[in-house]
Order: sequence, then C-alpha cells, then structure tokens
Amino acid sequence: MILCADPPPPIKPPENKITELAKTAYDSSTMEQKTRLHIERHRSCEVSQVILSEVENRCQPQTLEPIKSGGTPRSGCSPSVESTNALHRHMVADAAWEALKKSVVHFRGQPIGTVAAIDKSQGALNYDQVFMRDFVPSALAFLMKGEPSIVKNFLLETARLQLREKMVDLFKLGQGVMPASFKVHHCNSMQKTESLLADFGETAIGRVAPVDSGLWWIILLRAYTKWTRDNSLAESPDCQRAMRLILKLCLSEGFDTSPALLCADGCSMVDRRMGIYGYPIEIQALFFMALRCAVTLLKEDCNDDFVYQISKRIKALSYHLHSYYWLDFQRLNDIYRYKTEEYSETALNKFNVIPESIPDWIFDFMPSRGGYFIGNVSPARMDFRWFCLGNFIAILSSLATGEQAEAILDLVEERWEELIGEMPMKVCYPAMEKQEWQIVTGCDPKNTRWSYHNGGSWPVLLWLLVAVSVKLGRPHIARRAVELTEKRLVKDEFPEYYDGRAGRYVGKQARKFQTWSVAGYLVAKMLLDDPSNLRAVSLADDGHIREGPLLKRSNSFS
Repeated sequence: MILCADPPPPIKPPENKITELAKTAYDSSTMEQKTRLHIERHRSCEVSQVILSEVENRCQPQTLEPIKSGGTPRSGCSPSVESTNALHRHMVADAAWEALKKSVVHFRGQPIGTVAAIDKSQGALNYDQVFMRDFVPSALAFLMKGEPSIVKNFLLETARLQLREKMVDLFKLGQGVMPASFKVHHCNSMQKTESLLADFGETAIGRVAPVDSGLWWIILLRAYTKWTRDNSLAESPDCQRAMRLILKLCLSEGFDTSPALLCADGCSMVDRRMGIYGYPIEIQALFFMALRCAVTLLKEDCNDDFVYQISKRIKALSYHLHSYYWLDFQRLNDIYRYKTEEYSETALNKFNVIPESIPDWIFDFMPSRGGYFIGNVSPARMDFRWFCLGNFIAILSSLATGEQAEAILDLVEERWEELIGEMPMKVCYPAMEKQEWQIVTGCDPKNTRWSYHNGGSWPVLLWLLVAVSVKLGRPHIARRAVELTEKRLVKDEFPEYYDGRAGRYVGKQARKFQTWSVAGYLVAKMLLDDPSNLRAVSLADDGHIREGPLLKRSNSFS
C-alpha cells in the first residue's frame, strides 16, 4: 500500500535563493541515498519520460511500505525513490536557472551575454568579462528556453567589435580576429554612458590571440539561425562581413603543407601552455564545423568563388584528419611497426614519426573496441593524448564517420573510470607529471597533474557528452553522466573544474558559480528531455566531404 506523505510545513523564504536551493538539493540527494532500493544503473527511455513528467507536474514525494520478496516494481525503483529523484533533479535545475539569470550582462538596457563567473569570494581578475567560448553553452540554454534575444545581441555586438583596431605592442592583428572576451565599461556614472572594452589577446595571460573565438562565433550564428528559423540576422551586412573576415584569415595562403590551421599554445579552451602548439584537434574540429556552417550561411556572389574555396578546404581537411589523426587498435599497431626515413610519395610514415616516441600509457589505454582523433600531428611528432572537445565536435560536425563516432563513444564506455570518473569530464587524458610537466608547461602551478587543463574534470563538457550520446542513439551514457553530475554540482556551487585522477575534488583554484558549468548542465538536461533540441548543434553527414584517394601502404611497410 502506498501512502501519501503529509505536505511539508511552510518554509520561510530564503535570503539567498541559490544557496537555499543548493542546500535543499543536497538534502534530497542524501535522502535519495538512504532510500535507494537497488536502482538499475541504466533506466529505459520510457521510465525516464515518466520521471520527467513527474518533475514537470511537481509531484509530492510518497512513502512506500517495505517491499516484500518478489514485489519489486517492474522498473526496479520504488515510487518514493523515483519521486525523490525527480524532486532532486527539479531543484538542481531551479538552482542552475537562478545562477544563469544572475550572470546576465546588460549593455544599454539590453542583455548581451553572461559573465564567466559570479564568485564574489575571489578577486574578479577577468572572470567578470563575457568570453566568446564561455557564452556558447549559455546561448544554447537561452535558445532552447525560447529566449533568443540575448544571443542575437551578442552576435551583433561582437561582429562590431571585430572591426576595431587590434594592436599587441607594435604589431597589428588580422582584421578577422574576434575578441576573446569583452566587458561593459561605464564611462560616466553621472550620465550613465556605456561602452564595450574588448580583449583580442593583448591583455590576456600569455598574450595569445583566440583562434577559437571566430570559429565559435560562426557555429553560434548557425545555431541561432537554425533554432529561430530567422535568416535575417545571418544575411545582415554585419554578419556576412564578420564571417568573411574570419574565414579569409583562416583560409589565407602561407607555408603550410596541410589544410589544418597552425596555432600557438593557449589559443583555445586550453588557454595556457600545454604543448598543443601546431595543429591541435580542438581547433581543427572547430574549423571543420565552422566551414560547414558557413557554407549554409554565406550569400553567394556570382563574381565570388569564396564558397567554392571553402568547399575545397572542407574536403582537404576531412581527408587530412581521417588519414593522420584517427587512432584505433589496428592503427596504433601500424604506427608501432613504422619504418623511418622514408623518401617517396607513397611513404606510409609521412611525418617521420619515430616509433620509440610512442608513450607507454597508450598501449594499455587503447581498447580493442574503440578509437579517437589524437591531439596533434606535425613533423616527427604525434600527440597521443585524448582531448574531449575536439573528439565530440568531430561527432557533432560529422567529421567523424558513423563508425568512428561509435568508436569514440565505445572508448568513453570502455575507459569510463579514466575519462569520467566521479565528475564528467576530463578535458584531456592523461595528465603530464614530473619532468614532462616541467618542460611542457614551464612548471605552471595551475596546470599541475590532474588539475585544470592538465587532466582536470570540467562539468561544462557534460553538454557535449550528452549531445553526442543523443545523436548516436545511446542516451544511457548521457543519463549516467548527468546523474553523476547532479549528485555534486549544486552542493559544490557549480565549480569551474574538479581535480584528481577521478575528479573527486573541487579544483584548487576553481571559481564557484562558473557560468558555463551552470549552462552546460542545463543544455545537457534539455537535450535529454527533448532530443529535437540537438538540431541547434548537430550537422547531418555529407558523404561528399570525405572524397579523396584511397590510402595505400608503401612497400617499406613490413
């Protein structure tokens, strides 16, 4: 017999709503642990939809009498536990929305973006600014909630900021560079005059221009257009000009012998010295996705072959990344058996990688079932590290084939403890330690082993994991990761990142109420609730993008 619980007594309104919601969510999480009765780890889609409907209807928790032998419900969960789970998830979402709303920045009376973090316990540094890459999950959350105006304002204002002169010392940056971040400056408090101050890398730590900003801008413009079905913004002179300036900078000819983008260390989400200089997979995957988005957004001029150039680059980049970046068990075995000093057009070891340079950890890490795009390829160098963002963007952009996309998720499942652990998800794997850390990072105290970008766990990456899981029809992976996140994210006050091999500890320098941690969870939740939301961030496969000659092994291969 199921008895309804008495309604809770009236509660005095909390002074700080976010903190109160976090406390309540934690209390309910504790009650969930005490009442859990052999819950199945992977629930079916049907049961999840029932739970979600309970959340929407704000069902009250129920008390269940002890279950007799043989009386376990068909779903494996008692109604009281299911109700408690639903209530907990609902409270986590409420706390997240409240935090996201508090992060909104206004410019001349209009919402224009979200600050990086609203942690008042530490100095602002540059966390009080609106970052291009950080705003992407916030923008997706607002789009999916039906509030696109903040996204439109952001795109327009950053397109105007792009036209400003960009100087670092005596050197002028390319016109197509988008800002890494900007902030609202109150020029005159009496007259309430406002202006925007942008950072193109000239004040950033390390003085590195953000290569990813322009690529994210194009991807976000496509997401706005796809979601709102409004082409007027993308077709506006400001946005057309901004896209062309970004892509002309990326497509400009130089000394490169590959179609990949040459980048400095610290030019992307991994914004400190981490040995990603060269052709990092994160930038290449974003570049590929931005090129595909631009083809659908640019207005063709009959006297302009710009779209044709983009299409050629898409094919060349796809071929290059598939040929030299993809790694699975068989490919690793091939590289292990490479011969060196090959001098011919048919050479297999085209970059003259020395097999002895293959790190020991990769042989145990690589499962028989699974694969991924490695971190970097350049002359005599292959960076075998796993980078989350690059691989998941490869799936969403359809750079990865169907087989490769499945293999990437197979790897995540096979190496769950290493890549996800107790908090989704590792930004890269493995961490550098000891002398390697000293040489590569320059003894960076923020990027110590299993911290920050050196193997730290970043909650913002949850939305990407959920997106690719939904796209490939494997939502059980997404649910498992979301459940892990919900256990701690609110209680820990939405930290920027977690430290440790398993991601157990809040990062030693992590900001609380980090906006993209908040927004990443919300986007993940909305993607699970309604898979049709995926249309904003996923591109359909196009078989023509992988045209190219078949790979053949050289005669020197033994």
